[in-house]
Amino acid sequence: MSFNLLAIAQSGRLEHEAILLAASLRLSDPGLPGMLFIAEPQPGPKWRDDPRMSQRSRKVLADLGATVLPFETRAFGSDYPHGNKIEALAALPDQPFLFLDTDTLITGRLSEIPFDFSKPSASMRRENTWPKVELYGPTLTQTWKSLYDRFGLDFDSSLDPAHPEDYWQRYLYFNAGWFFHQSPRAFGNRFLAWAKDIRDNPPAELVCQELYPWLDQIALPLVIHSFGGGRPGPGLAPLDGSATCHYRTLPLLYARESDRAVALLESIAADPALRPALRHWGAFKRMVIQGEGAKARALFDRANLPRREQVIRNTLKREGLWVR
Repeated sequence: MSFNLLAIAQSGRLEHEAILLAASLRLSDPGLPGMLFIAEPQPGPKWRDDPRMSQRSRKVLADLGATVLPFETRAFGSDYPHGNKIEALAALPDQPFLFLDTDTLITGRLSEIPFDFSKPSASMRRENTWPKVELYGPTLTQTWKSLYDRFGLDFDSSLDPAHPEDYWQRYLYFNAGWFFHQSPRAFGNRFLAWAKDIRDNPPAELVCQELYPWLDQIALPLVIHSFGGGRPGPGLAPLDGSATCHYRTLPLLYARESDRAVALLESIAADPALRPALRHWGAFKRMVIQGEGAKARALFDRANLPRREQVIRNTLKREGLWVR
């Protein structure tokens, strides 16, 4: 099965994360059919600074087999860079795609995952981040139902009956770290239209809710449900499992991810063709080259990690090991 990979990169941290992503793909699944596109926003009125990558990173990505894909930013930009993953879909060839956040390592064979691209899904590696329930309401049910009603969707069929009323996991909610569909054009058009509508004209039930930085994760389950998709089944377990590692930051990677993910990162770091470009990234220099990642790893028991990511972040910050 052939499909394309999409990730986003721009000047700074993301261009270096894109190099790690491309290098990990080459090591872990070199025969993957399809192309790796690194989408890059272009300068324009939505950006305060030029978002384009350095020529150095651009060359390294090309040497790794990635294709840099420019796209125009018309809706989001500097005020909401998470919107890049929505707007970049319009630039892809209209073929099945898997989007991955750039802070992801490929640790296994994506080519062996039995995707059904006609039934989209997304990452369940998420926490109870949105919505926040106010003392006098609305409830979780009222908040989510207002969005399904807004776009003419069947709310009840989206619910997980294994969880009780107004418990957050009852509702369709994803991390937007990965998602897929058979048509980036159809999926992206709807994702963009609905995200803009929620931003510009939210239902009354959302009046007290923070929309940033959660807007992509608010709209994503609605779009997935509208295309007949839903929660990932067991066949997709290698995503956020044996095939991908969404590490978010290098300190978090060392603190909580698998030995395989750490070994893969350090294998990439040892490549003399990649190290000169990566050493310009401050977090990489400290965590990998200067060895502070090992200190971060020694702070935690991977078999008994804190349940909330914020606890891990706070520990790393307290020890002076938090850097992006």
